[in-house]
Amino acid sequence: MAEEFEPRIVAFLCKWCSSAGSDLAGVSRMEYPPNVIPIQVMCSGSVSPLYILSAFKKGADGVLVSGCHPGDCHYIKGNFYARRRIALVKGQLEFIGLEPERFQMSWVSAAEGKKYTEIIKDFVNTLKPLGPQTKLRRNP
Repeated sequence: MAEEFEPRIVAFLCKWCSSAGSDLAGVSRMEYPPNVIPIQVMCSGSVSPLYILSAFKKGADGVLVSGCHPGDCHYIKGNFYARRRIALVKGQLEFIGLEPERFQMSWVSAAEGKKYTEIIKDFVNTLKPLGPQTKLRRNP
């Protein structure tokens, strides 16, 4: 019997909020799928579209960018820049033939460990029916 597909997710997490929310979920021993490779960034606004494309090229089945709630950014407007950039990236990914569901943005505060776990669970459940991402994956 074939093994069930388990998606690999690269998550760019804002240091001040989303990464702290992820840490809270971990230290609180909340259960969620171990499919995420977290990458801490100073701000969601600092995530370049090139980082996202690179994650897909290196084998990610899904990419998540998560930052502070709008209006609560440590760098004042960083998450507004991220939100604008993310909308453009989604369009570019669709243009090159990648399913838009493979890329998500979320807002998670340091106190929202439970919300972080739900986002990961939902993202994994969204990616499983899509199967492995092969459009951008670099050949080994």
